[in-house]
Amino acid sequence: MKRISFDLPTCLSLATVLGLLLAAAGTWWPPAGHPSLKCAGIALVFLAGGVPTAWSALSSLYRQRVLDIDLLMVTAAVAAAAVGAALEGAVLLTLFSISTTLEHRALGRARRAIEALMALRPETALRKAPDGSVVDIPAPELAVGDVVILRPGARVPADGVIAHGRGGVDEANITGESMPVSKEPGEQVFEATINLDGVLEVVVSHTVADSTIARMIRLVTEAQEARAPSERFSAWFGQRYTVAVIIGAALAFLAFYLLGRDWEQALYRAATLLVAASPCAIVISAPAAILSALSAAARGGVLFKGGGAIETLAAVRIFAFDKTGTLTTGRAAVNQVVARDGDEDGFLSLLAGLEAHSEHHIAAAILRETKARGLKNVAVMDVNAHPSAGITGRDSIGQLWAGNTRMASAMGAAIDDPALTQLAEGAQTVVYLGRGPTVLGAVTVADEARGTSAPALRALRDSGVRRIVMLTGDRRPVALRIGAGLGVAPEDIHAGMLPQDKVETIAQLTRDGAVAFVGDGVNDAAALARADVGVAMGAAGSDVALQAADVALLSENMQKLAEAHRLARRTVAIIRQNFIFAIGAMLVLVTGSLFFNLPLPLAVIGHEGGTVLVVLNGLRLLSDRIRTPDPR
Repeated sequence: MKRISFDLPTCLSLATVLGLLLAAAGTWWPPAGHPSLKCAGIALVFLAGGVPTAWSALSSLYRQRVLDIDLLMVTAAVAAAAVGAALEGAVLLTLFSISTTLEHRALGRARRAIEALMALRPETALRKAPDGSVVDIPAPELAVGDVVILRPGARVPADGVIAHGRGGVDEANITGESMPVSKEPGEQVFEATINLDGVLEVVVSHTVADSTIARMIRLVTEAQEARAPSERFSAWFGQRYTVAVIIGAALAFLAFYLLGRDWEQALYRAATLLVAASPCAIVISAPAAILSALSAAARGGVLFKGGGAIETLAAVRIFAFDKTGTLTTGRAAVNQVVARDGDEDGFLSLLAGLEAHSEHHIAAAILRETKARGLKNVAVMDVNAHPSAGITGRDSIGQLWAGNTRMASAMGAAIDDPALTQLAEGAQTVVYLGRGPTVLGAVTVADEARGTSAPALRALRDSGVRRIVMLTGDRRPVALRIGAGLGVAPEDIHAGMLPQDKVETIAQLTRDGAVAFVGDGVNDAAALARADVGVAMGAAGSDVALQAADVALLSENMQKLAEAHRLARRTVAIIRQNFIFAIGAMLVLVTGSLFFNLPLPLAVIGHEGGTVLVVLNGLRLLSDRIRTPDPR
């Protein structure tokens, strides 16, 4: 059972409720009333509900030159007391105090939702000493390079890389994925994920203070502090409108007085107008929804860099995707080896020696093939990468290069061997290896589309996305093969692109509307920055990816992108609902106070009730299905 925390706002709200009950008892019980009890109750309400609010409002006005909306409520309550309606003023302060406390607690729930991940962190870790002994130490004492032992069922105490052992790891806490991920030596594991089976030895790569969860919490906290356009508008509107309400109430007082009402009635009507026209619900409309969306998305493995990213993503109708590692698995396999001298093993050893210095997915495929054949890599030095072309280096004999036809042309090499020409005509990626102008041979590498890519693209189209574009540095036959399986139109497939070509293409697409670019956050940093919304795929544990994009998908599940787009659109829809409701309710209350003698208590109930309803409507996003792992 949850324990209720009694902070100062809650205690003050309870005090106002107690004071109102005393005032009501002093008014109607016993039948003749009890004036001293009534006065004591009203005094308690004004002290607990009015003084702190007035002090806070006046402090904001003095220090920040900000006219707080709370000042309207206190002014209205004092005005009611001045005309002999102190009980109505007490009702106003009590309901205002209760609604404010509920509002803060509700928004606090949204802010605390991501911090609940902190509770998942293990408090201790089994650190392996150099002599082989194992010591149980507090997790925060772990340092980079320490080796920790993970037993089955244990939570990972810090981000690290598996040194020994194999097993399944439940990463739902980080990525939102329900299916365990098989881990092998050399692969990353993240703090607070669960080792399901096997005994793993993990080398710590990040301390607890700089772990994936710590970065997630920092990013979400920064996002919550960064205001979206709708939030900035509501704050701007609230400040100016509050001044207008005060001036309008003063003019209303004069108008009622000049129309024949006595000063008490005129002041009472002006106080009612102050409450009815207060823009509390309008100001809170956007923050309530955006804070909830940010928290729900983070728990589902999607990090937005602020409310602005949510609102922009909701407006996107054109998505551009990098192919490799985004729409495809990025785990390619070598299908064919052609060595012009007939020595495939020697050719692969030389190629692997060069590709061992690359982090590209094709290089990883070549290294896996070399390892599977039991071959050793040739030592290669002075290696340089050439984006979208290939890699160069030097062995004991001389200069080497590996890459695509662009790299071959740059080296003055002609691909005229019939066996190599035939490879180029296929729909697989071809990597050539050469020494100067001589081509030594080639390998073909194939990459496959992710299982979640096609459903995700269908979901995006169903949600109103007009156009889906694929950008790749690969050859067009390869791009067409992948695109055909995903339903991407041939005219929307752009192949053989350099990084600057992707930036130019996105710039052209933005002429037709807001564009989101989805990439790996490392090789496509420029394209991510140029798009209206940059989305980094598989960003868990990657500092570069988390910083490069406006939206970071921590897992490699493409369906999370479709869910993030749906959540963004739902958030904007709820913000719109809140604005319409808040403005409509305010117009009804203002009309009633000006023309239909609306009683002050009803204006209070309408105003505070509307504010609470707006907050609760925004909080619906906390339970959005994006935070529920998909059973697959």
